[in-house]
Amino acid sequence: MFDFAQARTNMVDSQVRPNGITDARIIDAMSVVKREDFVTEAQRSVAYMDGDVPLSGAASPRYLIEPMAFARMVQLAELRESDRVLDVGCATGYGAMVLSKLVGHVVALESDANLIEIARTNLANTINISLVEDTLALGAAKTGPFDVILIEGRIENVPEALFSQLTSTGRIIAAYGDRDVSKCCIWTVAGAARTLRSAFDISIATLPGFEKPAVGFAF
Repeated sequence: MFDFAQARTNMVDSQVRPNGITDARIIDAMSVVKREDFVTEAQRSVAYMDGDVPLSGAASPRYLIEPMAFARMVQLAELRESDRVLDVGCATGYGAMVLSKLVGHVVALESDANLIEIARTNLANTINISLVEDTLALGAAKTGPFDVILIEGRIENVPEALFSQLTSTGRIIAAYGDRDVSKCCIWTVAGAARTLRSAFDISIATLPGFEKPAVGFAF
């Protein structure tokens, strides 16, 4: 019988701790949230692998992003217990569950009808998570503003709609680029000013709906 508790411990010890995760709250949260509960029965044995796990049933390719990358993104956000966080592309809910153990409230946003039904079951008993079904690039304006917006996948463009949903000192965390190895970036705002900082290399699957705007021909 597969020992999921040991697999979870191994994930933390081999993928999370050695990759610069110094926030003990993140380590504690990832030590208790059961990744195997957020994939299909057939995928449970690979839930803790060092890589993205493909999710079955989605209309377009979607993934449970690799533990190390997710942990580093969360640490970059410098979360506070009072923060209100928007988790964009929550898929089956793993990331939202981890975040819920670190902050005051999580709004988990998903657009895929099949995935959101799974997330609804997975997150049903967590009182500080709200699940929203909508287009990912539009965010969740009705439930904002947010101190942090974390995007669970690689994107090529940050829609203006997301910036408009930040608090006056908010931040957006995302893997940004059009190649397999991209940059994990943090956008911070201070009033009307915005700052972009590239933090580290990251390789996670693309999140659909955030492609670069098409450039028209000029005559």
